[in-house]
Amino acid sequence: MNLEHLKVFYTAATKKNFSETAKILHLSQPSVSLQIRQLEDHLNIKLFERTTKKISLTPAGELLFQNADKILKLVNQAEKEIELLSESVHGELLVGASRTIGEHVLPYVLGQYIKEYPQVNIRLRILNSQNIIEHLKNKEINIGFIESMISYPDFVQKPFLEDELVLIAPQNYSHILISDNNFIAPNDLFSLPIILREQGSGTRQVVEEHLRKNNLDPSKLNVILELENTESIKSAVESGMGVSIISKSAIRKELQLKSLKAISIEGITLNRQFYSVYDQDDLSIQSESFLSFITKYFGDSKNKNDYEKLYKNFVV
Repeated sequence: MNLEHLKVFYTAATKKNFSETAKILHLSQPSVSLQIRQLEDHLNIKLFERTTKKISLTPAGELLFQNADKILKLVNQAEKEIELLSESVHGELLVGASRTIGEHVLPYVLGQYIKEYPQVNIRLRILNSQNIIEHLKNKEINIGFIESMISYPDFVQKPFLEDELVLIAPQNYSHILISDNNFIAPNDLFSLPIILREQGSGTRQVVEEHLRKNNLDPSKLNVILELENTESIKSAVESGMGVSIISKSAIRKELQLKSLKAISIEGITLNRQFYSVYDQDDLSIQSESFLSFITKYFGDSKNKNDYEKLYKNFVV
């Protein structure tokens, strides 16, 4: 039995759609149909019932699907063990990360990882949390890194680093509701012009979740602008357009240069976890090595303390 044919069959049986199968496996739809037909010819039995609108498994197809799952997992595990035995992790690793993690967290890790695994070619895509989940479903990335806990039973989510969100304003920003020592009462947030990330971003979700937990309705915020780019938000705030709530890890430079300042919300700390997210049953050796490396990196007290010191020294 041809292993590639089995992989095509398994994907088609999972997605119930040849067109979607072709997209995931980067094949043409005729190629998918041909490989399924060749597998049926080899087994001398029909595996799919086909109509113009959908496909479904025959009883023989159901039986093969159950066994294909076991076979492909065993093959995947064997490949991992052989690669580990050779002490040479190599190949491509497709990573999806939210903007904050991709631009302000992972760069500190990637350089060290590449030194240890020079034969792994990493491609990093910046996406919002919802898009990362979609890319994982479509197997367009191997692992993702997101800024909020989202319940997706098909994927494993593990925290690897704690982060804090802060209210930011221009350094010379003054407002009757903001005290001289840069504190603001929670209810007074609704009176400020606020710039936020777009709906679907991890940062936006965390902000809204924390407000609700403190009996504050996020829909009542005076949101004057939504932007998909953290750098654009910082520029808008620096120009005096309004205030924003973003990750403290994204404003280290601005705090140092004193172009922005952090304002504390009385009684509220916007802490959150950064999460890795992945399909446990479809984890490549490259993915496993990177997940292990990043867990160890931020689990090391020295690395974690060095990372935190990068912005703690500049908080106003």
